Amino acid sequence: MPNPITLTCAPCCWGVDDVRNPHLPPWEKVLDEAAAAGFGGLELGPYGYMPRDVGRVGAALSQRGLAIVAGTIFDNLVAPANRDSLLRQTAEICALITALPQPPTLPGQRFAAPYLTVMDWGHEARDYAAGHSDRAPRLSVDGWASMIANIRAIAELARDRYGVRATIHPHAGGNIEFADELARLVTGIGPETAGLCLDTGHLAYSGMDPVQTLAQYWDRVDYIHFKDIDPAVFAEVMGRPIRFFDACATGVMCPIGTGAIDYKGIRALLSARGYGGYITIEQERDPRNAGGVLPDLAASQDFLRRTGF
Repeated sequence: MPNPITLTCAPCCWGVDDVRNPHLPPWEKVLDEAAAAGFGGLELGPYGYMPRDVGRVGAALSQRGLAIVAGTIFDNLVAPANRDSLLRQTAEICALITALPQPPTLPGQRFAAPYLTVMDWGHEARDYAAGHSDRAPRLSVDGWASMIANIRAIAELARDRYGVRATIHPHAGGNIEFADELARLVTGIGPETAGLCLDTGHLAYSGMDPVQTLAQYWDRVDYIHFKDIDPAVFAEVMGRPIRFFDACATGVMCPIGTGAIDYKGIRALLSARGYGGYITIEQERDPRNAGGVLPDLAASQDFLRRTGF
């Protein structure tokens, strides 16, 4: 029998990626709809979206039968001058998620949730080159060393002070996106420091095969994100200069099972390798199109259940 997997979701399904966006839904609405959709948990979302009030957020989660499975660092991981901000975010996020109702630990989990997903973001040249390995500028030696030092500082603080496992998430439009950067990352950050959160949609968007990449880095994979890519929309956005989240606003991310990613192959791999624990469904969108969230999540869940999840 495969190990149990609990499907969760993330606020990005409601278009919550940038807290400065004036069109974001209230966080309580996201909790209401995550519960109504039958999820057992969700991610915290970007720093500053949900209040850092343990009593208020904890009560809201408990009332809806939800738990937070991961917090998120989504920021410039390269700049040395950003270190203090990154560590402040780490401390505040980890203090919050470890004080909230905890998600159960399931057979097959390497590390208990909640996790801290760590993603590089905030570089215009890379944002416009998302999905284009051939034209995306790579970091200098010094820039890469600075990013690795910042990631290590985040992961060590999360681990040593809060007992939270940091999982590094290669993200389209960031400085850890393509196959060469993922390979370089795992040589610079050892498994004693942090694991990986591999995202099927970001892997495919960046030219990697999700099944092959999950298998290649299996010993480092602690947590997984699922999404799917509409091949026709993807071909269109790859033909013009466009920021990653602007591409998402056009519908490049689609309900799981309606796109190009091989989820039967992923199910077979996860079963063979004994993965258990949490998988978070994400479908980034423009928050002004949030009316389609619940039907899309229902379609994704239905497909995944029929595929054995």
